[in-house]
Amino acid sequence: MTRLALEQVTDFGDFTKGKVLKEFFRQAYSNISSQTCLSDVRLSPDGRHIHVIVRQPKSGLMTHDKYQRPHLMQCQKHNDLVLSGNVPVVDVIYIPQSKPEDGASVLGVIFENGRVEFWKFLECRSGWHLLQTVDLCNSPRAKVSSVCMCQNVIIWCEERPPSENSNSVCSNFRFCICKKTIEVNEGGVNLGNVKIALHNNPRYTTVSSGDLVYLLPDMRENSSMGVLKVFLAWSPEHDTFKVHSACSCTLMKSSSKESDFKRLVTDCIGLLATINPPDICGFSPTGCGDLLLLLSTGWVCIMKRDGSLHHIYKLPDNCLSASGTQNSLKIYNEILALTIGRTLFLIDTKCGLELERISLKTEGLLFINTLDSHSPLMLSETGLFVVTQKPKPSPTLSEDSSALLVEAVFEEACKYYQQRSLSSKQLTVEKLKKGGMFQAPISLAAILRDYLRQERLMSSLESELRSLILLEDIKTSVVKASDKDLENYCESLVQQEICRLLSGELERENLQYLNSIFHLFPTYSWHAMQAVLHLRCNGEGLLSSKAPAELWKIILSPVQPTANFAHCNGQQKHTTVPVFELLCQSIFKFQPSWLPRFLELAQQQSGGSSKSSWGYSMKESSESLPLYKRALTVLPCKGTHQHLEVELLLCSERPKAIMQALRILIKQGQWEWIAQVAERFCRQSPLLNKEIFIALLCEVSQHRDLDPYLDLLWTLCPEDMTVMSILNIVLKNLPDSMQNSGPFEAHGSQVTIGLLKPLLRKVLQRETKPSQRYADILQSPTVPPLTPPHLVISC
Repeated sequence: MTRLALEQVTDFGDFTKGKVLKEFFRQAYSNISSQTCLSDVRLSPDGRHIHVIVRQPKSGLMTHDKYQRPHLMQCQKHNDLVLSGNVPVVDVIYIPQSKPEDGASVLGVIFENGRVEFWKFLECRSGWHLLQTVDLCNSPRAKVSSVCMCQNVIIWCEERPPSENSNSVCSNFRFCICKKTIEVNEGGVNLGNVKIALHNNPRYTTVSSGDLVYLLPDMRENSSMGVLKVFLAWSPEHDTFKVHSACSCTLMKSSSKESDFKRLVTDCIGLLATINPPDICGFSPTGCGDLLLLLSTGWVCIMKRDGSLHHIYKLPDNCLSASGTQNSLKIYNEILALTIGRTLFLIDTKCGLELERISLKTEGLLFINTLDSHSPLMLSETGLFVVTQKPKPSPTLSEDSSALLVEAVFEEACKYYQQRSLSSKQLTVEKLKKGGMFQAPISLAAILRDYLRQERLMSSLESELRSLILLEDIKTSVVKASDKDLENYCESLVQQEICRLLSGELERENLQYLNSIFHLFPTYSWHAMQAVLHLRCNGEGLLSSKAPAELWKIILSPVQPTANFAHCNGQQKHTTVPVFELLCQSIFKFQPSWLPRFLELAQQQSGGSSKSSWGYSMKESSESLPLYKRALTVLPCKGTHQHLEVELLLCSERPKAIMQALRILIKQGQWEWIAQVAERFCRQSPLLNKEIFIALLCEVSQHRDLDPYLDLLWTLCPEDMTVMSILNIVLKNLPDSMQNSGPFEAHGSQVTIGLLKPLLRKVLQRETKPSQRYADILQSPTVPPLTPPHLVISC
């Protein structure tokens, strides 16, 4: 077994001005809301240079370098790259040499006014040297807001000065996307002419990934702008644009050689009003044309170059809001590394499995080293760290393992005998070995002595007994462990204990012990629960489990009467609860959105118990309590999670639960959701269909909120409903103000005959239509039937 861990590879002392760099990071981390933070740090592809864009008090750039030859670092004449001035630095980019043998890449420092300084680091000449200075923009009043490199083309988003007659709306679309070819050779840096790829667009952040450039909306702009709901993917080689959205995997539009932004999104205007995509909280290019996205919903996704959106991993609920805005994410081979606040997540991108969750002392910034792109690298306050694989701590068995095995057998035998004995006297291992205390212990001791002599029987239990001994050794190691290894030991111990407890029959003591583990170590128990059940969540939000049926049988066992089950809607004082409720509590605490899906999974494992009982009068006891009612007990009493309550009720697919969910939705005024529920469940049972229809007809009688869904409601009218029954329901449920109103008073919220006319006409036609049930009986045949032959009896 191996685990992933962080290992420091470089201290800031190896860099020039290492103390200054360390002090900068301390100030940046101490005040995340300041102008200088992780987003202002850049690293060179080889990891030898750290560039810090300074915002206050003066704009500038500080560069910290690592010399491969230490004696050059001690030289007092090395040239540092330190820039300061009144013009802000937008970004830095690295331009590779046309020929790899020409040496290191060239650094381009882009200023807001369009000026670019090209620098090159020459260790043999003790530092940085300015190659040349050029201007990107044609207009002296233009400003650069973002820049990136895509192959041999430099691309930037340029802000044009507003015209005198432009209004506030037009000022939001005064940006354009420009490009220039760039080439580095022995003579210097050669730039081509400026070409405008897109104009009249909002402010965009340019992100290069392979041969594509993604234009992401700048969240500092007005969020009410509908165009911020989409982002663009541009191919500089083919000069084509594609419009994407973070809420759908559908390619919204593909346009060839269209340079006007307004024309590009014209066909999407209608669609923009119907979608509400999540915000993009973080992003990272993959280098092959794909884009890694961290959405405000907590999902980490990959936007493929073909426009499809693949979900990888769902962060725990409220993780983003609790950790602030600082995040960083990268993909290394098939491992996704993600830092949220002071936590590093390592995820397998193939299946979405969380490989490791590492707590950090300070926030970190992930980056990719071109010399080793398979190892996750992180820059933090104290230096550079790499994620390595280390074997998990596994203490070796003691030398006297055979004696411990024998002792464990006798202890288990004593415990087993004591639980089933009517005697109040305690049976100890010493007494059992001597054969004392009545006839039964003597026989048990004889059986054990004979059993221990049989190697075949001993070997059958050796693995379980060794796991018990290993568990005890881990407990001992926890006491002696250092602070660095304590967390790993504890997590391993909790997982082994939970796995051991759920592998056999859960008695009262074991159930209480399991409850105490979940109470004392909630986070470790949550991780262990996912590992034991092999829980996976796909991109559609569905849960899957590869746990065996025997494990699910233990989890879904009915309420144990000996477990002091005293739980009332989430308000328990650490009382012992059954396993299913215990798991539901853990899910509700760490991933509430999984709770309805977990209930569906549990109902599937229980043999479809949700659909096996459609009766209304079936009595329920503590032994036959439905799973959805057991899951509902973990919700708070105050009703702050009514959306979860509704989903749990609907997942049960039981008539009473469905009507209870419908009443909650009616109280909340969730009419669109109500229409979906009615259309889904009315087809499953005629009796439930009638109850849902009558409940919604009562609402139609009282207000006009269901008007957009009346056509659907009329199609759900049961066959046995008559015109008189419909009118009686409507008249009984009319509001008091309408019953006392005059015949010609107009009230916009009252039901009218015109609204009921389609329904009444449909039901009336059904009533007046002649019944064909007995038509075949009433019709007389045209030819009379043949006379049956007479029976003649001869004597």
